[in-house]
Amino acid sequence: MPGVDFAPTLRLLLMAAVIALLPLSWWWLRQRGADTPARLAALTALTLFLTFDLVVFGAFTRLTDSGLGCPDWPGCYGHASPLGAAVHIDAAQAAVPSGPVTWNKAWIEMIHRYLAMTVGVLIVVLAAASWLERRRLPVSPAWPALTLLWVVAQGLFGKYTVTLKLYPAIVTLHLIGGMVLLALLARQHGAYRVRVAALPGPLRSLALLALAVVALQVSLGGWVSTNYAVLACTGFPQCNGQWWPSADFNVGFTLLRGLGEPGSTGPMTLDALVAIHLTHRIFAGAVLCVVGLLAALLLKKSDARVRHLGGVLAMLLLAQIGSGMANVVLGWPMVAALGHTAGAAGLVLTLTLVLARPAAHAAAGVHHRVVAAA
Repeated sequence: MPGVDFAPTLRLLLMAAVIALLPLSWWWLRQRGADTPARLAALTALTLFLTFDLVVFGAFTRLTDSGLGCPDWPGCYGHASPLGAAVHIDAAQAAVPSGPVTWNKAWIEMIHRYLAMTVGVLIVVLAAASWLERRRLPVSPAWPALTLLWVVAQGLFGKYTVTLKLYPAIVTLHLIGGMVLLALLARQHGAYRVRVAALPGPLRSLALLALAVVALQVSLGGWVSTNYAVLACTGFPQCNGQWWPSADFNVGFTLLRGLGEPGSTGPMTLDALVAIHLTHRIFAGAVLCVVGLLAALLLKKSDARVRHLGGVLAMLLLAQIGSGMANVVLGWPMVAALGHTAGAAGLVLTLTLVLARPAAHAAAGVHHRVVAAA
């Protein structure tokens, strides 16, 4: 297109490809003697690990107010790195030393983008390899294809997070999108584990409910974070010294408004922020009940790997409660805030792995067919 400079984007894509060669080379060397399913299972696990890191680093980017460290997209003032944008960054930092654009924030934002692009390259490789080897794999190529489509959508959420100046609804969707990406990769990774105990129907239904409850709580947590409502309630278990403080749920949950801007239902007040925080805190009780019950039932199963997943769920749940309380009581320290995001990602990941196990009736059908064939 005339008048459009694609050079910065092409340089970024080339940089992403070069960075992605490091984990891809490590994977290839480690798995060069393995069969195709084992190699792709390892690549899925590697991509899942880096995606988890990406979600946590995204939280770090948000918590350090670095989301606009480079106020354009995909580069930094049209350059592939902050080094090329030195003049612009120096000018912005000189004008507002603690503003949205500083050298530290620019590098944090661009490292987040580099990591996101690296994950994107790995997902492209995974989708292509899964399609080429689809007849040898226990995973439908539809899953890697869906993951590839989703990572493209996630990239668009990242773009609009910047271009719409941290619009809360978009930032929250970007966080949710990262969790969905984790779940898609975890589902693929779980499908490679063919020799696993089946999950009884009632337990599977409870796991689905637990994942739905956690997904809603993650969405509420994203809304708390993107509206900076973490410290709207001080103290625990009471909020601002009251069991039921003044709260404006109508304004608090007006989704279509800019950050800090008034909406059709009124300006964002402390009461609105309290409503956002209070809803997240109350719904944590539902997460505790549902996920706690699932963990307890998994811990009673005879299969050691199922019990292990139950133990992981229980530990993550306790850690989430602890980090959530620490955020309020200690004034939102960075370690607790990052731990809270990592814990949420861990819950999504673990619950998806639980659900990746075959249903009991499906496993029975496979066994019956094997016996009949014999």
